[in-house]
Amino acid sequence: MPDAPGLIGAAARPGHSHADAAEPALPAGRVPRAGGVLLSAEFGLFVLLVLFCAGFGLFTHGFTSPFNLFSLARTAAVNMLVGLAMMTVIVTGGLDLSVGAVGVCSAMAAGWLMQVAGAPLAAAIPAALAVGLLLGLLNGWLIVRTGLHSFVVTLATMSIYFGVMIVATRAQAFENLPPGYAGFARLRLAGWVSPMLGCGVLAAVLLHILYRLTDTGRRMLAAGANPRAALLSGVDVGRAVTQCHGLAGLLAAAAGLMLSMRNGAAIPSMAGNLGQDWLLPAFLAPVLGGTLLTGGRVSVTGTVLGALLVSVLNSGLLLLHVGVFWVQFFLGALLLGAVLIDKARLRLLAAGGGR
Repeated sequence: MPDAPGLIGAAARPGHSHADAAEPALPAGRVPRAGGVLLSAEFGLFVLLVLFCAGFGLFTHGFTSPFNLFSLARTAAVNMLVGLAMMTVIVTGGLDLSVGAVGVCSAMAAGWLMQVAGAPLAAAIPAALAVGLLLGLLNGWLIVRTGLHSFVVTLATMSIYFGVMIVATRAQAFENLPPGYAGFARLRLAGWVSPMLGCGVLAAVLLHILYRLTDTGRRMLAAGANPRAALLSGVDVGRAVTQCHGLAGLLAAAAGLMLSMRNGAAIPSMAGNLGQDWLLPAFLAPVLGGTLLTGGRVSVTGTVLGALLVSVLNSGLLLLHVGVFWVQFFLGALLLGAVLIDKARLRLLAAGGGR
């Protein structure tokens, strides 16, 4: 059978032994009895989110205005999808550095189809989503076939995808798009709620159903929690890894489409050079939300809350006239802290599973 990166990752993962591999993983969403709800990442994030919202509402001008809330909702929708995309890969203990590149390539494909090829919205959007799905599946296939860590493969494909897109489009933006495309991003419900936020929530609900109620989702979790045991149980670990990366590509494509709708144009640099502007929120949302970096445990609710927290912090700090570079510094420090908390949570989960 082809090399399964899950097995390679498990063997090379620091701090993991055969004893660790034999230990059953806790079901998704469960925390040790000693910690209960108060130790869960979701509860902590919810409290932080309420505190920051209250603080920014009190000490900034305009945070609770309908305009800012509408802008915040649109930003949160993109961050949700980006975080969920990374979460689906972290489930198997992998990483995907190409989410930004995949999202931009998909949005540029939609722009080309609508502006150059004259395709209608009903055809361009599904085609762009298919592009993201195929690029994600290609990532997974390369990881399985080569046996290399997903970090190395997606670092390479990030540059490859972005470079091919730049050559194919000559780095030109697509600005003459159908009115209905950008019009969707301008719709307001109740004065400030963007339907884009509803799309992000819908994606989260579907992922929650996938991991909780379907055999495919359980196989993905099993492949990340204990690859050797999953393989012995009949789970095709390589297939699970490929499916996770394909799902990540699909979600990244949806995020890219939403960002281009918000901009009213498909722009090669809309997610930064090589799509790197997405990497920080992509990692922050799932890690803050309680998804284990070693795989096997997922928290869709926590990822959504993490994305909301990142969006609120960005908005609030900018309203406090904190420089953009200082915002990046703060979010980077937050990610480092979240990783350290993740390690502590691993010890708690291990202690709880051993009882």
